[in-house]
Amino acid sequence: MPDVLYVGLQDDEKILSFGIDAGAGKLMPGAATPAAGGPSVFAVSPDRRVLYIGYRGTPAIESCRIDSASGALTSLRRVATEHPPTYLATDRTGKYLLSAHYQGAYAAVYPLGSDGAVSEPAIDRQNTAPGAHAILTDPSNRFAFVPHIARQNDNVLEPPKNIPGPNFIAQFRFDAATGRLHPNAPFKLDPPGPIGPRHYCFHPTLDLAYFSDEQGCSVTAYRVDRASGTLSVVGTIRSLPEGVTVRNTCSQIHLTPSGRFLYVGNRGHNSIAGFAVDPATGRLTPAGHAPTEAVPTAFGLDSRGTFLFAAGTASGRLASYRADGETGALSPLEIYTVGRRPAAVLAVPLSR
Repeated sequence: MPDVLYVGLQDDEKILSFGIDAGAGKLMPGAATPAAGGPSVFAVSPDRRVLYIGYRGTPAIESCRIDSASGALTSLRRVATEHPPTYLATDRTGKYLLSAHYQGAYAAVYPLGSDGAVSEPAIDRQNTAPGAHAILTDPSNRFAFVPHIARQNDNVLEPPKNIPGPNFIAQFRFDAATGRLHPNAPFKLDPPGPIGPRHYCFHPTLDLAYFSDEQGCSVTAYRVDRASGTLSVVGTIRSLPEGVTVRNTCSQIHLTPSGRFLYVGNRGHNSIAGFAVDPATGRLTPAGHAPTEAVPTAFGLDSRGTFLFAAGTASGRLASYRADGETGALSPLEIYTVGRRPAAVLAVPLSR
């Protein structure tokens, strides 16, 4: 089943699509879809038939049908939002779309229609705090978490503004029957220090969640209690090489489908940090750093975890890598010029 790679160009207001050569990882240019409003975040439905696009310039969420043969996008519906969505994800059933809103300081849930498109209005809104950066339901679809960073407007191309952020993880119970979020007890989880939890992913078989720490330049593993849906800290590991003190913030975090390797972006050091994941314990071991394009805010893996694609929001280029199946080390392939401010990267296997 071939993959198509979507790259959202926030300043060029369009979405590029590429076919991915499954053998060599080479990108084959496809369509350029107009996307007025500044596309900055992507999500895909569980059946891989609908792409969800969050807009930053003109706050909105758009639902687009994915052509199963070509990957071409056809707009189904665009819904205006009060504030730009920073993160989008469907629940595990594909009945709802969850969104986190950094500037708006809240998380929301939208119903999805029979065509998979977002309907309005939101059926739930939970006010949290500024810097709400992500939301995702756990594998049981019963719980969700909203991390909040430790410093606001933290652009690595500028000196720190030292605007304090809330620096906590909000814990929710999720009702898959109604699509509503309910604050869990405790509601706030404080991380181990002012590290700024940002994005996260779940281990495919172990009761673990891994968070990228924006200000901590680290990855923190948390145990997920299956009964209560609450998190507890397991440990933290640096995302930077030993001795490096460059101005840096962490960005996205991704696990390979096998759960054997984890990657996180370093903005400032401009690298992708790799980690091997112990299959029995989930413990992380450093697996090297691959230099990449300037300010890698967004990157993604193909559906097999064989190739990684990282966008430099400051360079307008996309770097590609092959991930070693035994060590997780990234070997550079090609670099592609894509356009101004590539802010979203997502590989989707076509459904046939």
